[in-house]
Amino acid sequence: MNRHVSPPQAATPVEAIVAGFNARTPGSKRLAAEGRVHLADKSSIGPGFIRPLKEALYPIVAERAEGPFLHDVDGNRYVDILMGLGTSLFGHNPGFIREAVQERLEKGFPIGPQSELAGETAELFCRLTGMDRVTFSNTGSEAVMTALRIARAATGRNTVAIFTNSYHGHFDSTLATAPRLEYLRRGALRRHGAAFRLARPLLERLMFTGARPYARGTPRGMVRDVILLDYANPRSLDILRRRAGKLAAVLVEPVQSRCPEIQPREFLHTLRDITAASGTALIFDEMVTGFRAAPGGAQEHFGVEADLATYGKIAGGGLPLSLIAGRGRFMDHVDGGAWSFGDASAPQVPTTFFAGTYCRHPLALAAARATARHLLEQGPALQEGLNARTQALVSRLEAQAQADGLPVQFTRFGSFFAIDLSRSRIAPQSVALLSLLLLTRGVHLRLGDRGGFLSTAHGEAETDHILAAFTEGLGTLAESGLIATERTPA
Repeated sequence: MNRHVSPPQAATPVEAIVAGFNARTPGSKRLAAEGRVHLADKSSIGPGFIRPLKEALYPIVAERAEGPFLHDVDGNRYVDILMGLGTSLFGHNPGFIREAVQERLEKGFPIGPQSELAGETAELFCRLTGMDRVTFSNTGSEAVMTALRIARAATGRNTVAIFTNSYHGHFDSTLATAPRLEYLRRGALRRHGAAFRLARPLLERLMFTGARPYARGTPRGMVRDVILLDYANPRSLDILRRRAGKLAAVLVEPVQSRCPEIQPREFLHTLRDITAASGTALIFDEMVTGFRAAPGGAQEHFGVEADLATYGKIAGGGLPLSLIAGRGRFMDHVDGGAWSFGDASAPQVPTTFFAGTYCRHPLALAAARATARHLLEQGPALQEGLNARTQALVSRLEAQAQADGLPVQFTRFGSFFAIDLSRSRIAPQSVALLSLLLLTRGVHLRLGDRGGFLSTAHGEAETDHILAAFTEGLGTLAESGLIATERTPA
């Protein structure tokens, strides 16, 4: 059952919110404290170390999960909208995946010999993605790393272009940033008046020349062959037109998990035209978008065919699995291309290097095959129904915020929904506080997240609960002066 513990008296609204979260989740806090000495775990600090939220910097510790619900070690039940960071499209522990894994578990899961599931699973995902060939890896970072290596091998070029605010995992070559460009992106030009605005073309030419390491420990050389461009900015397309002939790949997260409000259909189509003309590989990172808005993911939704695409999350059915899918002229660089027994055929394409002990793990392939079969059996109706349910929730959230005079609006892509920061007035610390208020009201997500995912397991009662939790949480922030209202100066 859910814990209802009155928080101790606090001196400030922020302290009151933190105290309420602590009172509900003492077991999760205790386990975080006990494990901190030996467990190096970034999830314990969420969006970063925020001193006023120090006592709330710990993740919920789950005991079990089923359908749309998560149960923690303190006996609380949550409507989960984190959903495995977008992994659990069908809810937690769906029967058809559980049965597939149990069946494989009883047979054992040998590593080394080929799994009997590998070929069929690859064929199923080729049907879903529309690609020619597929290979399997374990994580999203690994898939992106491999896709870039394939693109470089196929084109004979080194430089790749990526975009601001995209997330491509923790591979060193994608941990790139351009601080001045990010500064412009956040609206500095609007704040500094006409003189600064006149200097924009020159500044942008300086900013669009390269990238710097994003994280400590990433050598400058790892991003030397990376160009970082502003996403959905027409000037980025001009630069790509000039430099495309020297690019191995353009790597794009078509709908960014960090900025889901940006969904630039025309930009993506132009990107396809530029890369096709120059022989540059267009790579779609579909970790979040894959199989979500449509069976064919963002490529189907936007009507753009990439050369390579990386998938994870939904594809693995909850087990560690990612895949790289692509056109034969690129994917043939993994194994030299298809050939036949009993004739003179042989691999015709020079190969690059790709390996991994746990790639094509039998348990992960069992879950992935079950997932692919289910998606193909259900067809587009699965995504269409879930998209409609998510849109209905977003419409209700926006209507309630407007009725309450709150400057908060929402966006969605498929079943992914979030506060639209480009159209809302809410400070980052207030977003973090909102996530604590949601957790206290029985809606699970990570500290600092501004939205989450619906699954096919979420029904009307669960969406009602989500609406009520957001409404109460935003209301608490407004009453505490932690978020502006239409009647309060921002």
